[in-house]
Amino acid sequence: MTIVTMGTIGVQAQRIRGFISSGLTFTQIEGDELKGFHKIGYTGGVGAMVNLDKHEDWRFSVEALFTQRGAYNRTGDPYSISLRLDYVDIPVMLHYRDPWGGMLFGLGLNYSRLVQQPHSVMKYNPLYFIPDTTDMTFLSNDLMIAADFRFPIWKGLWFNVRWMYSLIAIKKEWQFSQADGEEPVIGPDGKPVLNPDGSTQMTTRWKRWTNDCFNHSIVIRLIWQF
Repeated sequence: MTIVTMGTIGVQAQRIRGFISSGLTFTQIEGDELKGFHKIGYTGGVGAMVNLDKHEDWRFSVEALFTQRGAYNRTGDPYSISLRLDYVDIPVMLHYRDPWGGMLFGLGLNYSRLVQQPHSVMKYNPLYFIPDTTDMTFLSNDLMIAADFRFPIWKGLWFNVRWMYSLIAIKKEWQFSQADGEEPVIGPDGKPVLNPDGSTQMTTRWKRWTNDCFNHSIVIRLIWQF
């Protein structure tokens, strides 16, 4: 009886393996009118992986991570921003092992909880582009689709690349305005206002719109499986 019990414990120990991870995130916020994964943050935490078959071809993993996302642009075109979003991530993924090279390919979902509303630094070019920044709050919850690729480096050390994209908007109807030429100033009588020299007074014409915003991330990290 003791031998059978010990054997069962040994099998279970082989099926479930823990791991720790640490790496970098390269992120952008889709919908903020900026392009490029310029915001660099940290990601790290713990996880567990379960073998689903005796050949270990199919595996299931769950993790608890601290992850930094956000947006960054210092070019001033169309505006400058440094915005960081800190999340607690719970990714749940199904993996398939390449039987020839031992690489793992995964697909799953990542639930994120915003730790705190961001502290951001922004500088706008009012002659070109004026986002409405009266409300910079983001939704507390995010659900992302995740695709994962891992390959072994040495013993329990793995290199991992992960891509993630929000399935729900983290900020809805972010308002933007862009200078769109000039138009005459209209007076109370409905007629154009004239300058002292007889020319028509002109004012900037604005084009206004709203965007829903989504997290978009590429993660590069090292994983130590034990």
